[in-house]
Amino acid sequence: MKTIERTDERILTADVFERESKAPRANLGRHHEPARDIPVYRDCEVLVVGGGPSGTAAAVAAARAGADVVLLERYNHLGGLSTGGLVIWIDRMTDWQGELVIRGIAEELLDRLPADAVAGPPPADWGSTDPAKAAHWAPRTAAYHGIVTWSPTVDPERLKLLSQELVLEAGVKLVYHSWASLPIVEGGRVRGVSFESKEGRLAIRARVVVDATGDGDLFARAGAAYDNDIEEADVHHCMNTSWLFGGVDMERWLAFRTGPGDAYADFMARGRAACGLFDRPFVSWRPDVALFMGPRQTGYSALDVDDLTAVEVRSHRAMARHLDFYRAHAPGFENAYLMLSAPQIGVRHARRLKGVDAVLRSRWPQGTPLPDEVGVTPAVSPKFPNISIPYGALLPESLDGLLACGRHVSCDKNSHGFMREIPQCWITGQAAGAAAALAAKRHIEPRAVDVGTLQAELLRQGVFLRRVQAEQEAA
Repeated sequence: MKTIERTDERILTADVFERESKAPRANLGRHHEPARDIPVYRDCEVLVVGGGPSGTAAAVAAARAGADVVLLERYNHLGGLSTGGLVIWIDRMTDWQGELVIRGIAEELLDRLPADAVAGPPPADWGSTDPAKAAHWAPRTAAYHGIVTWSPTVDPERLKLLSQELVLEAGVKLVYHSWASLPIVEGGRVRGVSFESKEGRLAIRARVVVDATGDGDLFARAGAAYDNDIEEADVHHCMNTSWLFGGVDMERWLAFRTGPGDAYADFMARGRAACGLFDRPFVSWRPDVALFMGPRQTGYSALDVDDLTAVEVRSHRAMARHLDFYRAHAPGFENAYLMLSAPQIGVRHARRLKGVDAVLRSRWPQGTPLPDEVGVTPAVSPKFPNISIPYGALLPESLDGLLACGRHVSCDKNSHGFMREIPQCWITGQAAGAAAALAAKRHIEPRAVDVGTLQAELLRQGVFLRRVQAEQEAA
């Protein structure tokens, strides 16, 4: 086990648990798969593959920009890690001054959730440095560096339903239980995908494809360049399966956790000794539900089926051990019960696109709005200004017919720590969807889309863009 300390580039302190040993896989030779013709399921202008936060936003944005859109999702719900992965703590959507900079579809989703499906500080407290308010919200995952932020927790079932309804309201053709297998590539241009379902293999042809798989499955298989430089000691490169405990009293737990003395530290030390893999709970959208987004396991690859299986096995065993230990020793957990393990594994890093441009650590200190800014993200700490997301981070270096969004956009390892979060996935998804629609409607490549036209469409859809808004105000 390694303990990752909080720094200016890491919000949370976290324990990282090393992988178990793994025997090498035997080389059993090859099996020849014969060529075949497959039925075409649909033709469309924009195909979005993956219905996580970025894919949901991309599909809605493309449809609102006038495109005929298909959204292909392998599970039975939308929202990806924000719902099926139980990453229901939505990271900071306000900057360190309290301004809401993650807007557009992201803001709309949270605004449309029922009041009892979202928990977090009121808008009047966003950006507050009042010590009492910061002390209250810090253990509730909504205050960092002594500043209150809008980083709510949400009901995953409500977010699933709302994400689905937003997509359907926009006129998107939604296809569940379908796993994209191979991109259709002709002359260096992606023209659609083949996918597997209970019907067998089918194809969808599209003018523009948006890769919102999270792991870059499509752009990698289409031949685009990418980085896969996972660091075993980096909390942002770990995996786990999250879970929920019901029947808890989180207020009693928080009082214990923030109480005087060494009781909480002693509890965590005893838990590690007893359980091996061990983590602390987070608050959820309800005071009687506890969220566990760990223990974070390092040394596993999200691109290795045996590693994915091992993480699931370890996580589910850890869930049961946590329940026993917490019920016996944690205030507020005496009546806890197993409520839900996440249907989707919590992958933080697999591939990152090598794009025309990237979100770069070297630009953090300046925070300059880039000419092709398509979104703005809060910086990781108050010492840095807001960070510009360039359109070039969504564009492969050379592959045409495809845009990327979500946690696999083009960025360096440091920037990936926040670019993989749910709000940033919403933002890059909305940008990719709007750009894909403009390219498809004009019969041009995504890299030929006029940035000014794209920014105007994003502003129309409620996205926060600094340079363009400043120019409009000055005019």
